[in-house]
Amino acid sequence: MTGLSSSSDWVQLRQAASRVELAEVSLVLTAVDIDHRLIFDGHHWGLWVPGERREAAASQLDAYCRENRFRRLRPQEVLNTVDSGWFGVLGYLAVIWLLPTLEAQQVFGWDWRVAGGMDAERVLEGEWWRTITAMTLHADLAHIVANSLFGAVFGLFVGRYLGSGFGWLLVVLAGMLANGLNAMVQPDGFRSIGASTATFATLGLVGAFVWRRGLLRRRAAAGGAHEASGGGGWRRAFAPVFAGIAMLAYTGMGGENTDILGHVFGFAAGVVLGMVAALSNPERMGIHGQILAGGCALVLLVAAWCLAGNN
Repeated sequence: MTGLSSSSDWVQLRQAASRVELAEVSLVLTAVDIDHRLIFDGHHWGLWVPGERREAAASQLDAYCRENRFRRLRPQEVLNTVDSGWFGVLGYLAVIWLLPTLEAQQVFGWDWRVAGGMDAERVLEGEWWRTITAMTLHADLAHIVANSLFGAVFGLFVGRYLGSGFGWLLVVLAGMLANGLNAMVQPDGFRSIGASTATFATLGLVGAFVWRRGLLRRRAAAGGAHEASGGGGWRRAFAPVFAGIAMLAYTGMGGENTDILGHVFGFAAGVVLGMVAALSNPERMGIHGQILAGGCALVLLVAAWCLAGNN
């Protein structure tokens, strides 16, 4: 047998048809400083180690195989995208920039801000549509620009992972739910306007959807023993949610006129709907399903404004 020291009793631990198949375990033994050889006997490649190191080498390789069992059982998973996300973003921007024009021109003779602004007392009296219409109104140019920027960035990911139709329908529902909860805990005189509730709903929606689908958790399981045994796995698993909470804390908790509870409820509602949405498969909806979902979001918005303007 060529390539082995005559002064040691060498034993074969592994055998494979090609050298490549043994390359990974060879690196494992190299990393723990266990001497070994890869020998070709004319038919197969073998992994050989000194007899006195056999037990240690076998233990290292067995531990490595156990720790990486998920990598061997299934390929690395990726979270597929549904579409580019830009269709939903453009629709969102079109709506929130159209409303200032309609308000300024008093189209239909409505006082749009009075009719559609968030009013806690009136919402609790049954004017539920205000939970939707309030998200399309803004106090000033700086307000609408800020919501345009953050809504477009967060909403882009909503469209990519859930689809521009289905994703934005969930955003509208989450914002509606969040404003309803906000109305329940605020004093009767509370009033607000702005899309920030929906903006933070998109943040919670994406974070929860990615987490619930287990993308990063599965990557962590396939990544090796060090992360799994050292606690890195659970940190990666919850990374999307942690990122959302950090963004909420950084962008949604300051400012003189900031509706902090509205932001928190928006994020929380997004998380809940994101977890529910993860039980479905938006990719299977197809283009027609996404158009239908987006149409439902638009109908809900138009219906809310029709009720607002006629009450």
